[in-house]
Amino acid sequence: MSEEGTINLMSKEGDAFPVPIEVAKMSELVKQMIDEDTDDDLAEIPLPNVKASILQKVIEFCTHYKEEPMTEIEKPLKSSVMAEVVQKWFAEFVNVEQPVLFELILAANYMDIKPLLDLTCATVASMIKGKTPEEIRRTFNITNDFSPEEEAQVREENKWCEEA
Repeated sequence: MSEEGTINLMSKEGDAFPVPIEVAKMSELVKQMIDEDTDDDLAEIPLPNVKASILQKVIEFCTHYKEEPMTEIEKPLKSSVMAEVVQKWFAEFVNVEQPVLFELILAANYMDIKPLLDLTCATVASMIKGKTPEEIRRTFNITNDFSPEEEAQVREENKWCEEA
């Protein structure tokens, strides 16, 4: 199939999103499906794990990335402020509610879009950077299911990582 033209990406709900083939191929999953089709008649690609609202954001990311590639994210993160790590557009793109961010991570992983997976995971890392375990639990609404004795034991066993 040529790089020109469009292909329909089908969301979990069955909504069709016409996308330029060149943009759709940013997804290794989609690229593989297109490349394996020898008939040149592939009109749509089902993505049963991706909701329409998330697929729309994934397409927005891929379209923008084709025009302005994201700078590589340095590891470890140099800042917990995403605008200091990547260009402004990308930092604003991931400035979303936590559930949306996590669904973007799942979609990027499922569709195999490395730059989007890097960006979304770095965003989660920036939310953790420099925080205590208690602050991280509050940020991600995680219940502490350790007894005080268990927590003390874990802290003792992992003392070495706090010394660095």
